[in-house]
Amino acid sequence: MLGREGVDNDGDGKVNEDGDGYYDPNRDWPWQWQPAHVQRGAYRYPLSVPENRIAANFILDHPNIAGGQSYHNTGGMILRGPGGKNSKYDGADVRVFDKIAKTGEEMLPGYRYLTVNSQLYVVYGGELDWLYAMRGAVTYTNELFTPFNFFRQHSDDPGFFGNEETRARFNKYLLFDDGFVKWHEVDHPQYGKIEVGGIKKNWMRQPPSFLLEEECHRNMAFTLYHADQMPLVKLQSVDTRPLEGGLTEVTATIRNQRVIPTRLAVDVKNKITPPDIVSITGENLKVIVGMKSNDRFFQRPTEQKRHPSQIRINTINGNSVVYIRWIVSGDGPFTVTAKSIKGGSDTMRIEKK
Repeated sequence: MLGREGVDNDGDGKVNEDGDGYYDPNRDWPWQWQPAHVQRGAYRYPLSVPENRIAANFILDHPNIAGGQSYHNTGGMILRGPGGKNSKYDGADVRVFDKIAKTGEEMLPGYRYLTVNSQLYVVYGGELDWLYAMRGAVTYTNELFTPFNFFRQHSDDPGFFGNEETRARFNKYLLFDDGFVKWHEVDHPQYGKIEVGGIKKNWMRQPPSFLLEEECHRNMAFTLYHADQMPLVKLQSVDTRPLEGGLTEVTATIRNQRVIPTRLAVDVKNKITPPDIVSITGENLKVIVGMKSNDRFFQRPTEQKRHPSQIRINTINGNSVVYIRWIVSGDGPFTVTAKSIKGGSDTMRIEKK
């Protein structure tokens, strides 16, 4: 009847209800931040938690960061934002999140892919939203451990821990009753003889020891898969063709070999990072025309009249190509370079035909 173990430290008849204070580092990020009377766990102001400020400064100093992954417990979930009320992610970006997370559900049996604000609860000042909305990074939070692993079957119980009967059977058959403290008498300094006992927290908030290695391995594998889907820009080919009047046509094919685009839609909209650049240099080079297209035959090209030697590309979608074409004069050889803040860079040198 007393509830949690402890003492009544202020004589109001309640045990351990007055803590030393509380803040949640995942309510501290500067995106839709709200103070503590609105969002429980908020601290003094955004990034007032020094560990968060250190992490944020590192991320701000490295605009090439294209993804993020954090681990919480418990419940067996792969979470994406938005967390803030009435917030939405861009539809094109959601398709990227979905593609990666659906593979994650296969890699993490029993985990559910959920959106925080519509399928869990509202979070103001969450790390997920800051990394997406202000840094253009594909970010997930994994809630570690799922009651699916009790007996490798889904539970009808919507709670995180399975139903009471399932927990009791798991403790009996697989933990050999080590997951439960039998009720027994102790002497309490204020209340005299009382009984204490119940479920041990260490196998409810995290996997018991014999499942821990698998839990770590599967989450590690998902994180590496996520990292492997970050944008990777490669020059697939650069070709030249002689034209009349001593001119040369140079055509470059640039491929993003991964699922995540070089710039998310939110990045392009809010100009978080600069556009990708594909440039050409060469001996006595003069660029007459520079253009880009998503069509290899350039039926509807977009000409860039200013600085045509450096073609700007808003984004290269995942597993997609963009075509660049220049009409130039010069002796060659020509060097074509593709540079992307999040997608890296690649260079190719080709002789004039």
